Amino acid sequence: MVNHVLITGAAGFIGRHVSAEFARRGMRVTGMGRGELGDWHLYGIDTWYPCEVTVDSLFQYADTPDVIVHCAGGASVGVSVQEPYQDFIQTVQTMAQVLEFMRLRAPHAKLVYPSSAAVYGQVKQLPISEDTPLQPISPYGTYKQIAENLCQLYAHQYQLSIAIVRLFSIYGEGLRKQLLWDACNKLANGNPEFFGTGGEVRDWLHVKDAAKLLALAADHASPIAPILNGGSGQGVCIRDVLQHLSEQLGSNVVPQFSSCEKVGDPNAFIADMTIAKQWGWSPEIDWHSGVAGYAQWFSGGRT
Repeated sequence: MVNHVLITGAAGFIGRHVSAEFARRGMRVTGMGRGELGDWHLYGIDTWYPCEVTVDSLFQYADTPDVIVHCAGGASVGVSVQEPYQDFIQTVQTMAQVLEFMRLRAPHAKLVYPSSAAVYGQVKQLPISEDTPLQPISPYGTYKQIAENLCQLYAHQYQLSIAIVRLFSIYGEGLRKQLLWDACNKLANGNPEFFGTGGEVRDWLHVKDAAKLLALAADHASPIAPILNGGSGQGVCIRDVLQHLSEQLGSNVVPQFSSCEKVGDPNAFIADMTIAKQWGWSPEIDWHSGVAGYAQWFSGGRT
């Protein structure tokens, strides 16, 4: 029986919601990572340790967890391009520390690693299945691929139970960065200018659905280290998302696009969700209602 769950990077957007999901399932949650999380009880976290995720800190604070969800690591393509070495440390080195702790202290635990669809890079065929060749086009995607390789190495070499979930475009109330956050601030100030063509396609998954999928992945973790896509299976172009967001904000601004592409961003991402459906999972929040909820959160004071 699973009783104790360790969430690294629990102060982050995904980490907070994963903590809440495991707490909802009646489990004891320990959170650790960089940053402040003064309201950690609100996310179901029983104990919070503000620290770097290292072998030493894990030995000191983590006890012997039944499940580890490693949410700590780099979280931005743009930052990885600007600071590639720092992003390497945050993603690859931290992953190695968690795996070594697991090998030495918690070999019977189950590890879930939230990777990223950025490992796929530019793809030739949609939707993207898990066996699509990996060709990342950013340091962020490259480091996620290396972290996945480390997971597979430890799973196969040391018979550790691991599952890898490649998350696509995760969003939701409380996310104060990336496209929707930037767009809300621009639209609120009457600024219609956005990068790209507007025709870029993304697969949007609400963070609450993502948290449920990550929790489910723990049940399927094994030394085979199964890999699973984490998306909705539906592609939506950026233009449609921003137009819907503008309408939900009550803005008269019509988004306009510069046709300038961002370095490291692929043209289209749509997840093949066959495996997740076989596991009995499906998203509950469609992108229309999810974006509307985000607009309501932004307009309501963002608490």
